[in-house]
Amino acid sequence: MNQMAKLKEVVKFLNNYLKIKGIKDASRNGLQARGKSEINKIAFTENAGLDTFKIALKEKADLIVVHHGILWKNWFKKLAPKRMKFLMKNSISLYAVHLPLDRHKIVGNNAQLIKLLGAKIKNGFAYEKGKNVGWIGEFKRALNLRKIARTLKVKLKTKCVVLPFGNKKIKTIAVCSGGPGSKTLYEALNKKVDLYLTGEQKDFYTDVKDSNFNVIFAGHYATETLGVKALMPILKNKFKVKTIFIDDPTGL
Repeated sequence: MNQMAKLKEVVKFLNNYLKIKGIKDASRNGLQARGKSEINKIAFTENAGLDTFKIALKEKADLIVVHHGILWKNWFKKLAPKRMKFLMKNSISLYAVHLPLDRHKIVGNNAQLIKLLGAKIKNGFAYEKGKNVGWIGEFKRALNLRKIARTLKVKLKTKCVVLPFGNKKIKTIAVCSGGPGSKTLYEALNKKVDLYLTGEQKDFYTDVKDSNFNVIFAGHYATETLGVKALMPILKNKFKVKTIFIDDPTGL
């Protein structure tokens, strides 16, 4: 049975569960817009934009939980007032969680990608100032590279670009969702894993080929929807509220 939840209690739970103070971030993680004090329905989505806000309003959501919010440090700020105005006018709250969601060991984007492929988390990966954003996973039995790409394509509904220059049998995989910098590739090479999985395409071709290595680009959006989806049942069960996922693919 659904019931009302206090916004402050949901926010407190998310702050603690996701450990939003555990890593420095350009995103101002946490509650970015305050609407109604009581929550009946929560919408989950990847990007905070007017299109998703309008869908959330239509679905009568009181709170939107996103990976990419509207408040960033030292980023272009002219869009924030326009988006904030819509949220305030319609009494909708916005909660954003960026790197803390990428790196969470249970519901995080990278942990969920490893789980989706059937591997187990082994070590941290994609370190920023001593904190890992991604993870290295290990398969119980080596998998074919093509099978991994096919699984990602089907389960994430995405197009994969594969650079297949290493071992065709994959035992270890380094995962960093979204659009990390070039240094994560070299970290993956130094860790001597069999495959590096990420989101955005980078011009790694020559370095990957000459290193006899494998890379899969599975899309920025597609690799970063799993975290908010994994949060849905946790909040639904804990606070007995309605939940909805808003799918707004970018094609990137």
